[in-house]
Amino acid sequence: MAATAVLWGLAGVCVKSITWSSLSIMSVRSLISLIMLLCLRRSLKIRFTKANIFGGIMMMLTGTLYMQAIKMTTAGTAIVLQYVAPILIYLYAVLFKRRRIRITEVFIIIAVFGGCVLSFSDNLDARHVIGNLLGLASGVTYAAQIICMNRADCESEDSTIIGNMMGFLFLLPFLFMDRGLTFTFNNLFFVAVMSVFQYGVANILFVYGIERIEDVEASLILTIEPVFNPIPVAIFCGEMMTARGIIGAVIVIVFVTLYSVLPTIEKKLRPDPAA
Repeated sequence: MAATAVLWGLAGVCVKSITWSSLSIMSVRSLISLIMLLCLRRSLKIRFTKANIFGGIMMMLTGTLYMQAIKMTTAGTAIVLQYVAPILIYLYAVLFKRRRIRITEVFIIIAVFGGCVLSFSDNLDARHVIGNLLGLASGVTYAAQIICMNRADCESEDSTIIGNMMGFLFLLPFLFMDRGLTFTFNNLFFVAVMSVFQYGVANILFVYGIERIEDVEASLILTIEPVFNPIPVAIFCGEMMTARGIIGAVIVIVFVTLYSVLPTIEKKLRPDPAA
């Protein structure tokens, strides 16, 4: 899951460097990822169950919304806003899995929400606001994707394949209407990097990892992505977040990370009954 997060973190620099529309990029990226996944399977049989289809839909929507958000706002803001997912997954666990509410967790959630508000308020012109809203929407679908693919009745590999199928087929028509569709070396290079490594290899690693750890843990390990994402964008594209956006991002990353290590801290502080 950590390797997945690093590869996913390349999305910002790739999308910013490609002149194609986000829908065109998503369609081609889905096709190449689909080919890679099918080549690694021992069987071409795919189970189109309700859970697998729903997980695939959420995966397609997450990628589509996130890439459009990157096009319309800063890459750093887009990824930070997507990481409302751990909060949503926690709330889901409280409401539907009867997870016990703890004061420390409530405090962390409030802090993360505050960080998201700061990041959202970074560059409040119309284009950035729409991009920020799309980033938040991708956080909702991302949370739904993790929750669904972690369910016992969902086969994450089949769900990922279905998601890539839909991403390619449903968005293919937009490829032919894309005015920015040019086949320069720069476009082809970053499309290849994004399709093969940022999405294809990352999907394979995600499928392997999501089945072996809990959904809350998975969402927290993946917070490596917002830390890494803005770095290559700043280096290669010269895009920098404002001070307000950076403060919001730091708050989100710090408190989400704290949330991930909270059980370990509490376990160490808990008195040993055998002592």
